[in-house]
Amino acid sequence: MRARPLPAVLVTVTLTTLLGLQAVVGGDLAWASAVPVPSVVVRVPVDGTARVLRLFDPPAQRWSRGHRGVDVETGPGGLVLAPADGTVAFVGRVVDRGVVSIDHAGALRSSLEPVTATVAAGDVVAAGDVIGVVEQGSTHCRGPCVHWGVRRGGTYVDPLGLLPGAREVRLLPRP
Repeated sequence: MRARPLPAVLVTVTLTTLLGLQAVVGGDLAWASAVPVPSVVVRVPVDGTARVLRLFDPPAQRWSRGHRGVDVETGPGGLVLAPADGTVAFVGRVVDRGVVSIDHAGALRSSLEPVTATVAAGDVVAAGDVIGVVEQGSTHCRGPCVHWGVRRGGTYVDPLGLLPGAREVRLLPRP
């Protein structure tokens, strides 16, 4: 699949529409959802125009392999931005990369990695505020990228479904 450009500030059409995708997933997905929640997240978390390198692809069971967020291309040392207003809940290293998590309204939490943070836990941020820079040398993607995951409570949601203009993605049973 070829990556498509994604404007950083506002998205008026979903990636689902751009790529003509339909989510077809089997199994128990009570813990993962492609259905959008109220629009709290208002922008992608990188500066300028970026391409989505990898889409949200939740596994059928909580413990299975999958991709619980989206990967957004950036330049080396690119700025990482708060996707919405909120309070920084966590700044630290998880395994081998820097992570910043932000609590937003509606019980949403964004997590961004790999990030060298310029914020601290407890900081209040607004959508678009710089929260760090992309860590150098990360192997999460083939090139510089930010992995953007979002949870509502314990349920992973598709971050792209939270952007302005996003449409609901319906999961269909396997034929």
